[in-house]
This record gives sequence, structure tokens and C-alpha cells, in this order.
Amino acid sequence: MAMDKSEPKIGIFGGTFDPVHLGHLRVAEEVRESLGLEEVWFVLSARPPHKGGLAHAPVEDRWEMLKMALENNPHFKPCDLELKREGPSYSIDTVRELRKTLKVQLFFIIGEDAFLEIRTWKDWKELLQSCNFAVMKRTRRNLTGFLRELGYEKVNPSEFKNQKGTSLYLVKVTKLEISSTLIRTLVKNGSSIRYLVPEQVRKYILEKGLYRS
Repeated sequence: MAMDKSEPKIGIFGGTFDPVHLGHLRVAEEVRESLGLEEVWFVLSARPPHKGGLAHAPVEDRWEMLKMALENNPHFKPCDLELKREGPSYSIDTVRELRKTLKVQLFFIIGEDAFLEIRTWKDWKELLQSCNFAVMKRTRRNLTGFLRELGYEKVNPSEFKNQKGTSLYLVKVTKLEISSTLIRTLVKNGSSIRYLVPEQVRKYILEKGLYRS
């Protein structure tokens, strides 16, 4: 489906954010700047299908931490669409809902490793055709062959386009060795997580006793 280039450019960045950390914020800022996005919406996955619908912290706590982490950046917005919807949090359902209600160019922000698993996602072909994709590159892996299998043709080294008129952009981002798994492990071991997460999030985790067991 061809995009109206006059419409605002909005990035959607989904995840369990369990917890949200500085790595999430930094790569989102780099993608926003690289593609000229007006905003990035962080879509909290309430019941992630690829993780058996489970998360380590309650969804209410993950939502509070996400709001705290984004409050100082006017270009970042928390999005609770998947919290309001019953059942597994499928990305295609979120994109469908946003396309019904908004007149914007959507850019689906996704990590390289997750993108390589895209064919396991619900209605993945429709998803690729419904919005632009921004694939965050942290390695020197060549994705051209894989993208050709998905129906994309190269426009330039960092942009590919499919027959439905949506584009896919390869965006190089800083490789930060921060993960939610690392943070949970540090908390469980009683180690500091200062400078890995926003300060408000660090205090919230400690006050609520999250990830202790």
C-alpha cells in the first residue's frame, strides 16, 4: 500500500520493556534522527506471543517504568494499545488499528535478529505491506538475499522497496551491550543497575522489589 509522503512520520517500537533501559532509548533516538521521524511510539507488549505470553514484571509495573523513561523526551510517547486489547499482543493487530485511526506514515522499528524471524509472526506478509520497516543494524551481516526472498528490491544500500510501495530501511545503531536480561540478573544478585536504566526506573525497581527472584 503506497504511503502519502505528506503525512507525519511516526515510528512504532514494540517490546516487553522488562525493564526498559538506556539501550532501548538510545537506538530509538538514533532511528528517529536517521529517518526524520516526528515521534517514536513505544508500544508495550502486554502478552508477548513469542515469550509464551509471559513477562517477569507485571504489566502495570512495566507500563509505569516505560512512562517514566520517556517523559523527558518530547519525541517519545508511550502507547498502551496492546494493554487494552485481549489475547496475545500481535504486532499486525496494532498496525491495523493505527492505520484505521491515524493519517500517518508508520515505520515499524525492529532489531535485526527479530527481523530475521519475521516469517514466524502472525500475518507477516500483511505486516510488511502495511507499513514501512526500520531494521536496526548492529552487525555487518548482509541482508540483501533475505530481503529479496521477502519481496524487496534494493533502492540504495540502506533502502529497499516492495511491490506494495512500502519501504524498508537498514539503520545502523550503536551497539550497546545492555539488555533487560542483564538488568534482571544484576538486580537478582544485588548488584547496581545505575547508568543502565533511567534513574527514575532504577528507583522504581528498587522500591517495588522487582526482579528479586
